[in-house]
Amino acid sequence: MRLGINLGYWGLGMDADNITVAQEADRLGYSVCWAAEAYGSDAATVLSFVAARTERIDVGSAIFQIPARTPAMTAMTAATLDTLSGGRFRLGLGVSGPQVSEGWYGVKFDKPLARTREYVEIIRKAMSRERLVHEGANWTLPLPGGPGKPLKLTVHPVREHIPLYIAAIGPKNLEQTGEIADGWLGIFFAPEHAALSLDPLRAGRAKAGLTLDGFDLCPTVTISVGEDVKAAADAQRSYAALYIGGMGSKEKNFYNQLARRMGYEQAADEIQEKYLAKDYQGAAAAVPHDLIDATSLLGPKERIAERMQAYAAAGVTTLTLAPAGFTLDERIAALRTGVEALELAGLA
Repeated sequence: MRLGINLGYWGLGMDADNITVAQEADRLGYSVCWAAEAYGSDAATVLSFVAARTERIDVGSAIFQIPARTPAMTAMTAATLDTLSGGRFRLGLGVSGPQVSEGWYGVKFDKPLARTREYVEIIRKAMSRERLVHEGANWTLPLPGGPGKPLKLTVHPVREHIPLYIAAIGPKNLEQTGEIADGWLGIFFAPEHAALSLDPLRAGRAKAGLTLDGFDLCPTVTISVGEDVKAAADAQRSYAALYIGGMGSKEKNFYNQLARRMGYEQAADEIQEKYLAKDYQGAAAAVPHDLIDATSLLGPKERIAERMQAYAAAGVTTLTLAPAGFTLDERIAALRTGVEALELAGLA
């Protein structure tokens, strides 16, 4: 099992620290450094900045938002980043959510599965450097009846195939991800509930005549290092409450629905109710300790090593750590603990 690091969003006052974290992860042998985007910093600019200041670590988008770019633009960006980084780019995609898609990008959030499938299809055509011709429900290339003509990508990526990941939570999206992607970007993944994600991913692979062999299962998990496990969990409460309570609307919050599928229906209701009422402290307090513990790496190195063994046994191939919200010294210490724990677990 390999390790990754997730820098989260840029522009939150930790930008210089993030470069230091990425450089330390590179020195320690981490496999990949991911950057996110929502409606602030864009991931492409951040990744080019990180790639210029690192040497070996891959850089990945977690995620490029599908409503933010045309598929051809995403193919251009992926090819450029792969070239500039010397073949170190990983393309992570996701549909985002209805509030961001419609409120920020002005793109209707409808039929996200069909849109994702078509988006990936166009990207793969463009990246193959064949002349781009496509006729679908969302995009027609070239536009009919005009001056447009089939074009092909002029950039030559370092690799013939850039790994493509999809961030997915719901069962149908997970199944499609298994069918059309090279890897999966997960969140709030618990080894004890692995079947919720892996069964539909496996079904999707089977549709494509494949298995999970060679498919990168890459969940992001928060990490809090310390002797006091409860205190380590409490440090993650606001993060969990934000996603379960505040990401999306009351009717459509994918993270809230995931918590329900994991058996936390009552807690999910309470977290969302309090968060949407702007009782953020109450929402954080309502997150069950067991939920945080199941989806995070908490405590001393030895305990973290045990949990890493559970993640590996569940099938995880790249475990991405998110020591977000800490000081630089604490984040660096978490990176180093991650490597030490991986070695202690016999997984390095």
